[in-house]
Amino acid sequence: MKAVSFEQHGGPEVLRYGEVPDPRPRAHEVLIEVKACALNHLDLWLRRGLPGIKIKLPHIGGCDIAGVVREAGELVDWVKAGDRVLVNPGISCGHCEACLSGQDNLCPRYDIIGAYRSDGGLAELVAVPGVNLVPMPENLDFNGAAAVPLTFLTAWHMLVARAQLKPGEDVLIHAAGSGVGSAAIQIARLIGARVITTASSEEKLQKALELGAHETINYRAQNFVEEVKRLTGKKGVEVVFEHTGAETWEGSILSLARCGRLVTCGATSGYDARTDLRHVFFRQLTIYGSTMGSKAELVHLMKYFRSGQLRPVIDRVLPLEAAAEAQRAMEERSQFGKIVLNP
Repeated sequence: MKAVSFEQHGGPEVLRYGEVPDPRPRAHEVLIEVKACALNHLDLWLRRGLPGIKIKLPHIGGCDIAGVVREAGELVDWVKAGDRVLVNPGISCGHCEACLSGQDNLCPRYDIIGAYRSDGGLAELVAVPGVNLVPMPENLDFNGAAAVPLTFLTAWHMLVARAQLKPGEDVLIHAAGSGVGSAAIQIARLIGARVITTASSEEKLQKALELGAHETINYRAQNFVEEVKRLTGKKGVEVVFEHTGAETWEGSILSLARCGRLVTCGATSGYDARTDLRHVFFRQLTIYGSTMGSKAELVHLMKYFRSGQLRPVIDRVLPLEAAAEAQRAMEERSQFGKIVLNP
């Protein structure tokens, strides 16, 4: 089969498009003919190399997958060849206390397809656990389905399960043009919150308004902390949706109202962020960490896509062999929403 892989860490130039052996599904797995695979920042980090983390090379990335079942292992009897499916990216053991209590994203052996211990969907074929398959909503095509799992699941878990965003609250969502940011805008609007979001250009801010944002801030031209204070009558927001890290962290703390909640899932601009603890204890702030979400949450999310209340946001669709071009675009932050690759 054709796939995009890398044999060493580095820039986009280390990506290679070419022939690799076909995967063979084990008894509990399903072989998927990949129709679309969306990129995430995780693909960039793995390609560059993560300090202290070794992955088996060569490696095929790509965790957001939609496709058609080609073959099911002997222990998988709930899908058949020809079924249209999307893939839940999270892999867990299925038998620990966290998994059995419906919190599989807290499993000590938690992994992500295409990340640390398995190859992903930047290929014509991929083998995944049968329990990770979710039927595709009829109103989504393969590109749309691939643009859903990781970002929407992450944003839902952050806003609903962790920060417990409530109707009528003000929420600051950083980086509207990112996959997780564009998902969070829609989810926060669905909940009934007032959405304030940031982006680097007027074009991106206009798209954010079309997604449902109430107020926008151009962080290149405006101080987002001052704008948040102005927009909230000096109160600040009840919730900050933080995923950019060092560049915005200190301002995110200052943007919170008294007893506000900050929820974070990433650090794309750097992990060494400064926190003035006086703001945390004096204003009684709460900081939540968040990673992915449970299988149950992803299944629940699907009903909002079936009803059209949530929709995938796709910046562009490229052929699989253009993976290096796609990753460069992500590094330059030139996209709004997801970049999807088609084998």
